Amino acid sequence: MLYCALTMNRLWEKGLPLDERVLRYTAGEDHLLDARLVAYDVRASVAHAQMLAEQKLLSKQDCTAIVDGLHSLLDEFEAGQWHIRLEDEDVHTALETRLTEKIGTAGGRVHLGRSRNDQVLAALRLYLRDAATQVSESIGGLHNALEKLTSKQGRIDLPGMTHMQHAMPSSVALWSGGFIEAFEDAKKGLASARRRINKNPLGSAAGYGTPGLDIDRASTTEKLDFAEIQSPVTAVQLSRGKAESGLLFELTLLMQDLGRLASDLLLFYTQEFRYIDLAPEVTTGSSIMPQKRNPDVLELIRAAGGTVQACLGECLLITAKLPSGFQRDLQRMKAPVFRAIDLTIESVDIMAYLISAVSFLPQNIVLGDELFAAEEAYKLVETEGIPFREAYQRVAKNLQK
Repeated sequence: MLYCALTMNRLWEKGLPLDERVLRYTAGEDHLLDARLVAYDVRASVAHAQMLAEQKLLSKQDCTAIVDGLHSLLDEFEAGQWHIRLEDEDVHTALETRLTEKIGTAGGRVHLGRSRNDQVLAALRLYLRDAATQVSESIGGLHNALEKLTSKQGRIDLPGMTHMQHAMPSSVALWSGGFIEAFEDAKKGLASARRRINKNPLGSAAGYGTPGLDIDRASTTEKLDFAEIQSPVTAVQLSRGKAESGLLFELTLLMQDLGRLASDLLLFYTQEFRYIDLAPEVTTGSSIMPQKRNPDVLELIRAAGGTVQACLGECLLITAKLPSGFQRDLQRMKAPVFRAIDLTIESVDIMAYLISAVSFLPQNIVLGDELFAAEEAYKLVETEGIPFREAYQRVAKNLQK
């Protein structure tokens, strides 16, 4: 089979033809995945151009043209007037090519003092920072849904369970309160993940800085609201994957708690338990059994945790044992990172909606006398002053009668 050789104006192009097979393999999914990075690449490029102008490396006129052109391109992209093509390879070529077409040779000046390596990392980190905030906002919606459930039905008694057996008295308030705390902890975990995200990679270029070029990394750090400059420049590429994996680790923990909440609700919804009712709009039907209403949403939420954890594993495996400096392997982290973020937000949001459609059925919830055994033992300790172990044995014997 013959494949044509392509010549394009990609950022690394040297006028030599590129086999179409190589383009398709090396570009991979980037022309599709990078759509979510357009706004962030524009923002970082604007900051970089403004810094160059401040350092007298770019004229004020060219800087104005670049900034206005980039903002115009972003507006056009959001209006659906252009998209990133396979021939563009990625968001960076797509923007710079269109910028040069729009404003002329000034568009080619924006790449002074940077590489695609620090350029993509700046856009990714700006995106990851917003993604962490968006996940936290979704958790806030789930927190509110659980709080409303607690306010409405929190006093209903529930049997607390260990080893899948009735253990001690509990309540809807105690049950939901445990998950509320878990999700609040998840928000704190996401906040801690920002530490690695919030470092400015711009100015590190391909990993070794910009020798002979007087750039100001502090300027872009301030303009992009990064917490610090990542230094030395050789640390930037060595850090690739850490911020991504740190965020995915927190998403994995969050999804595990979400999965446990789903598992509880699935158990409560069985005919054997019948502790809860789910509104018809959050259940699905069977193609063969007319009577069935299935909790598919909860089952898919429970499975989603495995997908997110797999994304974390994928990122960790990609970066394991790589030598220092940039390696193209790192490109393959985009897909699992984006997939995990999207699935987490979708799952948390749909769980919040489902919780609003849950009703506990107190008439079906029975607490047997044996659930109060520990409480009885405590009373014997208080009233008779005996050791707890003796009280424990006496209550146990009485239960065996």
